[in-house]
Amino acid sequence: MAAPMLEVMPGTKAHCKAKNQKSRLVGSRNVDTSIEQPGFDWKAFFKLLRPDLLYLISAVVCAVAAAVVNIQIPLVLGEIVNILSSFTRDAARDFIQEVRQPAMKMIVYYALQSVLTCTYLSLLATVGENVAARMRTRLFDSLLRQDIEFFDKHKTGELVDRLTSDIQDFKSSFKLCISQGLKASTQAVGCVGSMFVISPKLTVAMVTILPAIVGVGTVMGSGLRSLSRSAQEQLSKSTALADEAIGNVRTVRAFAMEDKENELYSREVEMARRINIKLGLGIGSFQGLANFALNGIVLGTLFTGGWLMSKQEITAGNLMSFLVASQTIERSLAQMSLLFGNVVRGMSAGARVFEFINSVPSIPLKGGKKIAFHSLMGNVEFENVSFAYPTRSEQTVLNDFSLKIRSGAVVALVGLSGGGKSTVAVLLERFYDVQKGKITIDGYDLKDLDPTWLRGNAVGYINQEPVLFATSVMENIRYGMPEASDIEVIEAATLANAHDFISQFPEGYNTVLGERGVTVSGGQKQRIAIARALIKNPSILILDEATSALDAESERIVQEALDQVIKGRTTLVIAHRLSTIRDADVIAVVSGGKIVEMGDHTSLKKKKGLYWELIRQQEIEEEINEFQKYSHF
Repeated sequence: MAAPMLEVMPGTKAHCKAKNQKSRLVGSRNVDTSIEQPGFDWKAFFKLLRPDLLYLISAVVCAVAAAVVNIQIPLVLGEIVNILSSFTRDAARDFIQEVRQPAMKMIVYYALQSVLTCTYLSLLATVGENVAARMRTRLFDSLLRQDIEFFDKHKTGELVDRLTSDIQDFKSSFKLCISQGLKASTQAVGCVGSMFVISPKLTVAMVTILPAIVGVGTVMGSGLRSLSRSAQEQLSKSTALADEAIGNVRTVRAFAMEDKENELYSREVEMARRINIKLGLGIGSFQGLANFALNGIVLGTLFTGGWLMSKQEITAGNLMSFLVASQTIERSLAQMSLLFGNVVRGMSAGARVFEFINSVPSIPLKGGKKIAFHSLMGNVEFENVSFAYPTRSEQTVLNDFSLKIRSGAVVALVGLSGGGKSTVAVLLERFYDVQKGKITIDGYDLKDLDPTWLRGNAVGYINQEPVLFATSVMENIRYGMPEASDIEVIEAATLANAHDFISQFPEGYNTVLGERGVTVSGGQKQRIAIARALIKNPSILILDEATSALDAESERIVQEALDQVIKGRTTLVIAHRLSTIRDADVIAVVSGGKIVEMGDHTSLKKKKGLYWELIRQQEIEEEINEFQKYSHF
């Protein structure tokens, strides 16, 4: 038997390629590498730092003072060594007399060092936590203000990762750089000055080789910064994958996809591991070379110092001071090399955080006209609207779409899936702006109205998958109007046919729901969502397939609630089950982003057009379902 031939049509190559990849991560790696990565925003950082500037200055002063004290220690140590080398055992009394002063200096310096170190570390901890808290607040505020388009492009796990891991990395880097970096650099510079006073020849010999070491470190640092950003981005991807899988664990369990999800996550973690190993090897190489160079400096100092001692150009005590000072420099530079990895990681994390903090939404949350409640009639009009989702700009969803909804009318949108019905709802909520045409409420362009007022007062939105918060039923309903009293919450629940079943809960309205409301049934969740939308008493109500996900009994109860709440309101109903919209004032059939038929139920049936075909199709499906239902008996 001949194998069936598969004809590949033009334009299907990309689809087939994606299909063969057999992974739900297809498309998640399509990152535009041509876009320049954002740099660290110093201006925004200093603005966050300004309230704690006094604390920071005090910490810097204490850190510098501690470094200055550390610089003095080698000099005093040299004095003690000179005293030791000039005395014999039979001169014990004179020795104690002469060593007392430098010994007391050493004790004072050690005490000062301890106090200053404690002070600057405590101050820096305060500054770091304050800056991190402001950064988290600013980032969270910025994320909440972003356009819906922004959330279409970025996964939840990625955003949470920036709120947590990136800010933590930046905070740790900031505190270490100020505490250790400032102290180490001050000590290094101060000790070089001290060494020059002790022996200019030795100092010049040592300093001449430092520029070469710094140059090599700069070149390596540039590559490590890029690698660090790649590591953080890959970690964000694995976090996003885990967040998605855990957040949809019921779907994962329903399809027995635990092993597949684990495989996908392991693959992302493995990629993160490889990049981080490369980063670790790079940082290790940097630190190894730095230590080799610094130890070479110490060895060279011993050789050159011994040669100078043989010529009587330096004393044993001065050589000891020089060696201790050079070792202080070595430790300081070693600390700075160790800090380098933290600096790279912190700067990269900070840049990622400020990228989102500085992101400006195209649709502001506030600003614009507010129509007084007594003047709001609820007349809605779509005028020649064309729209494509920003993430799929090549695919036009609505094309020259026009629709008028008079005040108090119930208008239903029906049609095949993908025709653009739900898009009409999100545009009326102004989740997106239209590319062409305009949408008006009582003659006012939607773009001229205050978005917060629009969503918070004028429009109530109920979709087929409402999300409830992991708090009490009372607070879930009050979410629609935070200033509402308990009585108003109960009135809204009663209007939504929810009061009876809520009262039967063990703790009534104080019953705490599970995450996303998973502890209540679909019908109960939907009625709580209806109450939440009704509590703000909106003039315009959007019902986006509000009963399509429910069983027959739950649908009947919810539909009874909806029939009550739409009275006197301008209502836009997006329906899949046509039996629920037969009493609508106007039924508009949407296909290909346009309205192809419009009228009431009776007139549209008589036309025997697309609406009639949809009814016939659903009746056939219902008959098949009924037959299958009874065939089991």
